[in-house]
Amino acid sequence: MHTQLTLLATAGSKRVRLMQAARAQLRLPPARVLEWRDWLAQPALLEESLRQPGRLKIEPPGDDAAAHLLLLHAGCRLQDRPPVPAPDHGELLAMDAWFAGFAAAMQAVAAQLAVQSHVQVYNAPAEIILMTDKLACQRHLAAHGVPIPTLLGPVAGYAHLQSLLHEHDLDRAYLKPRYGSSASGVVAYRRNRAGRQQATTSAALSQAEGRTRLFNVKRMARYETERDIAALVDALAAQELYAEAWLNKPRCGDSHYDLRVVTVAGRPAHRVARIGDRMMTNLHLDNRRGDAAGLLNAADLAALEETAALAARAFPASHVTGYDLVVRHGQAHALEANAFGDLLPGLLWQGADTYAAQLTHV
Repeated sequence: MHTQLTLLATAGSKRVRLMQAARAQLRLPPARVLEWRDWLAQPALLEESLRQPGRLKIEPPGDDAAAHLLLLHAGCRLQDRPPVPAPDHGELLAMDAWFAGFAAAMQAVAAQLAVQSHVQVYNAPAEIILMTDKLACQRHLAAHGVPIPTLLGPVAGYAHLQSLLHEHDLDRAYLKPRYGSSASGVVAYRRNRAGRQQATTSAALSQAEGRTRLFNVKRMARYETERDIAALVDALAAQELYAEAWLNKPRCGDSHYDLRVVTVAGRPAHRVARIGDRMMTNLHLDNRRGDAAGLLNAADLAALEETAALAARAFPASHVTGYDLVVRHGQAHALEANAFGDLLPGLLWQGADTYAAQLTHV
């Protein structure tokens, strides 16, 4: 508990502020912060930061546009494709190239840790890579006995989506970017026998000068023409997309909800209901928190605990992980695992927030 902590993070981000506050509360020295952008520009900085025995926690680079662009361009080089322009604010652009750059960065961290055995890592880079590849992650969870929604697999485009739905005799599905996060680009797709269809998404479609662009927005967009839906699905599929069967969420009054559960040292800890009247219940989309214990009966609570613990066992080298679950009728299904799922300010478990808990349960 009292060892030096280094954060690979964005200085001044909410995650760093919460960790430093937790360390101050526990009378621990402040964590050292290595900026993502600095490390990507000067790889030797990581070796310098890890010279002393201690622990390393990798935070996501998403708060820093400069770091995002460095990873994006690194991925373009790895994929032997021309560098893409800097994305505008909220633009979903070449997510597959970004992931290639991010995965290479995590592999570089893993190589560094392999020669500096005096440093422990909160979440192992290999498991962070796996959790960031949402399709591979779902397959991994299923292979470890964790219930998940039925996977329909990769989606090559709109026409392929229609054939997948026909093959599985489905009229509803969730489409998810393979390397997206926080509901970015997720589409709730429905069609009926009369030929009407609807796609509800946080991805706003922009078509100008023969170019299709996608922007992540807080306000849900709804598309109902085949032309728009095809353009949306094709644009997402170009960055890698997959589909899973629609899973109904339990109701709470006029709304519905799912649950975020944080596991610390393999045990279910913090949990919160994410309640909203729209398809996506992510809290950053202005949905509201609810008390999980107040919504779940004993069978549902037991299913939540059991499934979260089972999921955590699938990632034994990850100290703190978030899982999104749908729990109904005494059964829980994992929607996704999140290597960075501990950003839940003010949420307490046994009197500690997520940052204090991960510092004390080591």
